[in-house]
Formats: sequence, C-alpha cells, structure tokens
Amino acid sequence: MARRKPNAPPKATRQPAKQKFSSAERSSLYASREAAKVLGTVLRGDSERRAVASIKSLVFSPSVRNKRGTFALVCETLKHVTVIKEVLEIANVLNSKWKRQEPLVYIICYDILFGKEPPLIGDAEKFLMKRKDALVSSLATLLVRKKAETVDELLGVSQVNGPLKPRYVRVNTLKMDVDSAVQELGKLYKVQKDETVPDLLVMPPGSDLHSHHLVKNGRIFLQGKGSSMVAAALEPEADWEVIDACAAPGNKTINLAALMKGQGKIIACELNEERVKRLEQTIKLSGATNIEVFHGDFLGLAPEDPSFAKVRAILLDPSCSGSGTITDRLDHLLPSHSADNKNYDSIRLHKLAVFQKKALAHALSFPQVERVVYSTCSIH
Repeated sequence: MARRKPNAPPKATRQPAKQKFSSAERSSLYASREAAKVLGTVLRGDSERRAVASIKSLVFSPSVRNKRGTFALVCETLKHVTVIKEVLEIANVLNSKWKRQEPLVYIICYDILFGKEPPLIGDAEKFLMKRKDALVSSLATLLVRKKAETVDELLGVSQVNGPLKPRYVRVNTLKMDVDSAVQELGKLYKVQKDETVPDLLVMPPGSDLHSHHLVKNGRIFLQGKGSSMVAAALEPEADWEVIDACAAPGNKTINLAALMKGQGKIIACELNEERVKRLEQTIKLSGATNIEVFHGDFLGLAPEDPSFAKVRAILLDPSCSGSGTITDRLDHLLPSHSADNKNYDSIRLHKLAVFQKKALAHALSFPQVERVVYSTCSIH
C-alpha cells in the first residue's frame, strides 16, 4: 500500500520591508500635506469671495506641526500659483484623481519647478516627478508664449513692500506677569513694553517665537497691536458680563478674560463649526475659565432674554474685507489681488456692510449694555 506524502507546509511569503524615511523626509511630507490643506482653504475662500482666516492664522494654528516649512511653502506656492496652473494646463498630465487634489499638486509642482526637488516619499511626489520633464518643458513653452525672459517677469507681481514691522507679543496675565515675560524673552531678543496697550511687548522685526515654550504653553500670544487695542478699549470691569459677538479664533476673547482677571462672564459667539473648534483650542491654551462658548449666530441672540439681562459690554469684530491688513494677512498673494488691483468686489463689500450695520445695531439694543467696541480692519 502506497504511503501518502504529507502535504508540504506552504512557503512563507516575504513581506516587503517597510520603507523608512529620514527625519528631513518626514518633515517635508508633513509640511507639504499641511501646506496643501491651508492652500486649499485660502484658495476656496478667495474664489468664492468668502472671508476665511488669514494665511498666518491657519498656518500657526496648534494642529500644524511644521509651521516654518508650511508657511514658506504656502506663501511661495501662492506667489507662483497662476503660473503653475498654466504649466499644468499646457503639460496636460493630471488624471481625474490628481485633479481632485489640486492644492497638493500645486505645492509639489512649486517644489519641482521653483524650489527644492521633493523626495519621493508620497504618491503625489512620485506621480509628478515622473512627469518632471513635461512640466519643465511646459514652463519653457509658457515663457515663450508670454514673451518673458524670466519667471519673475512672467509673474508680473509687484510685492507689497514697506518698512519692517516689530513683532508684538501679548502676555497672558492669567498665567504669567509681564515682568517675568520680559525677563524670559529678553534672553533671546531686545524687549520693550508697549507705551499704549497694557500687557503688550514690542520685539524686533523677524523675531521668531512660534516654537518658544511660552507660546506653546499659552503664557504669551503672538498678537498684533491693532488686535490687542480692541479689548483694551472696551476695558470691562472684572465682574461684568460681556459678549464677544464674533469670537473666533479667540485672541481678543482671551484678552478680555485676562483683563477681567478670570472673573465675571464672557459669552463668546461663533457660527462656524470649524472656527468654534479653533476658539475652544485658544481658550484651553489660555487657561481662561470665565468664557462660555455659544455655537450660533450673534444676531440670533434675543436682547430681551433674561440670560443677557446683565450684559454690560459687547466686543464686535465682525467679518470684513480685511483690506486694511492685506500685507499682514498676506492676501496680496491671492489670485484675486493683482498688483494694480483696484476693482474690489462691490457686491461682497455691500453684503459685508449690511451685516456689519445689523450687528452694530443689534449690539446697541441690549438693554443694560454700557460699552460697545466695534472694530474692523477694512479701509473700504
């Protein structure tokens, strides 16, 4: 009787080794993806003529890891985005998958054409690097078509230049006193106290504090002088009830909390869900405990409601065109802002003006309100 041979055990399949990236490659990957997210937000807002957070505000939010790399990528890509779009159109290399991820494509194309060649660490990088020759050739074709000798000439963008502005830092007195902040920051930079705004410090232009431990733990906030003046102008008493009508991202809200020494009550209104999250992050970082977040429209609050009978002050910083802070917000890099742009969207401006008038009238209708500060960063 023949014996049956036992079945041979299946051969073990070798798993492909997991690719390891260097710290520089990982940093590049994070920066490009975070930059793409920020770029997508600002481009959508610009195309829809819709107010969104500034580029700086988006980049320096707590969720962004590689802030310096992300900021540089976003700004440089925006500066070149019109050229990148035309190059991609000539090259005709995008399939439907990558057309749905245009912000990331723009970021990587900037690196390929104008920056430092990206490492092959992601599908998008691999896809576009295989088509590098076509992209470079298309850029050359575009230069010929436009009768331009250099990319700078092709861009035709006059950057908004002016004197360098100092870096302003507001001390969060809920966590730290001003003198201690001056002493700590003075180890790195020359520091002066602002002559106008309490708790505001003045530092040299270009002072980079985004990774400083005092920023990360909420003891100081990077906040401009104009923004810091708003809460100081309202000057609420410590035991008052105050409404911040359009609160996110929350710098002015927590400024109020500090001025009120963590006492009283602040009702922080914000309609947009994503901005509510940002507002709550800011409040948590500050350590303020006297702020109540209201996820809803300030215009929907009923002044006669007993809940608001004790409201004594209202800070109103409504949505605006931001035309007075184009350089600070870096809006001059957006496609809608050409070098000699003087044709502002009159329809959008009208809508903003109508909203602002309604909001101001509504703020003044609260029966016990004694102070209302209305602030805007528009010149139109």
